[in-house]
Amino acid sequence: MVDKACIFNIQHFSIHDGPGIRSVVFFKGCPLRCYWCANPESQSPKPEQMYDNLTKRPETVGEYKTVEEIMDEVMKDEDFYLESDGGVTLSGGEPLFQAEFATQLLKELKKKNIHTACETTGYVASDVFEKVIDLLDSLYLDIKHYDTLQHKNGIGVRNEQILKNLKLALKKKTNLTVRIPIIPNYNSSLEDAQEFVRLFQQVGVSTIEILPFHQFGEKKYEYLDRPYELKNAPQLHSEDLLEYQQIFENAGIHCLVR
Repeated sequence: MVDKACIFNIQHFSIHDGPGIRSVVFFKGCPLRCYWCANPESQSPKPEQMYDNLTKRPETVGEYKTVEEIMDEVMKDEDFYLESDGGVTLSGGEPLFQAEFATQLLKELKKKNIHTACETTGYVASDVFEKVIDLLDSLYLDIKHYDTLQHKNGIGVRNEQILKNLKLALKKKTNLTVRIPIIPNYNSSLEDAQEFVRLFQQVGVSTIEILPFHQFGEKKYEYLDRPYELKNAPQLHSEDLLEYQQIFENAGIHCLVR
C-alpha cells in the first residue's frame, strides 16, 4: 500500500471534467512528454519550483498527500455532488502513473457512493488499467495520434499500449469518452481526421470529442524556465474545425467540439 501521492492541485466546483459539479484531483507525474502540454508543471512526479506571478516569487508545485487528506478535502463538497449528480475526477499529469494510490482513493470514494471519473492517457499496463476502470463511473481517454511513429515523435512513447487499453475499455463497456486534442501541424489536417476515422471504425468507437489547441499553458513554461515549442502557434476555435468534425460525422462517428 502506498501511503502518499504527489498532488499539485485539488480544484473545486469544476463543470468541465465529468457530469455535474465536481472536485478534480490533479496527480503530479506523467510518462508522456506532449510538447503542447497545458500543464507542464504536472510532468515531473516530484515537487518542483515554479515562479508565481501573483506572489512574484518561486513557489513549490506539488505536495505529498494521503488518501485521508484528499478525502477530507473533496468531501467538503458532498452536498454539491448529490444535488448536481456530480462527483470526483482524477486528472493530472497522469493519475495512473501513481496507480496504486489512485486505486486506493477510488475505493474510498466508492464507499461514500461518490461518482468517480478519470482523465487518462491510457499509457499504463493493461492489468493496472483494468483494475482502475472497474472503479470508475466515467472514463476520459485521450488518443493523440493514430500512427505509432508520429505518436512517439510528438509524445515520446508509442501508441500500441494506449490502443490496447482503448479496446479493453470498449470491451468492458466502460462509460467511455474518447478525446482528441487537435494540435496544429501534428494531427490537425483533414487527412489526419480520415486516419482517425479508420482507426475508430476498426475498434468500434462511435462517439468522440475533439479539443481545439489553446495557449492557456503558455506562460507556465516561462515560469518553469522551460522552452515551449508552440509559443507562436495560433489557437484553434470550433469554427476552425468544422470540416474536420464533418469527416467524423460523415463516417457515422458522432463528434463534439469542446
